[in-house]
Amino acid sequence: MVKGVNRQVLEIHETGCEYFEKALFFVRPEYSAESESKLKGNALKSIKKSAGVPKTRKQKIKSKAFFIAELLTSAGVGAIITAFFIK
Repeated sequence: MVKGVNRQVLEIHETGCEYFEKALFFVRPEYSAESESKLKGNALKSIKKSAGVPKTRKQKIKSKAFFIAELLTSAGVGAIITAFFIK
């Protein structure tokens, strides 16, 4: 609970997360002159980077596919190097 504090507060209603309905950000005094759109943009970036926002199914599939592609590429390069040294 904040009592007697005179600060600018930014309230985000659409967090993009099913767990949280809103987020409150207390703006530092040196940044209170920034535009509201810039502050909201930075707040949304912070929300998305936080661990509380789960990845979507599409993001999970994309990251798994990228990991598998990296493994296959590494295996292919290893096979080529091994074949080169065996000859």
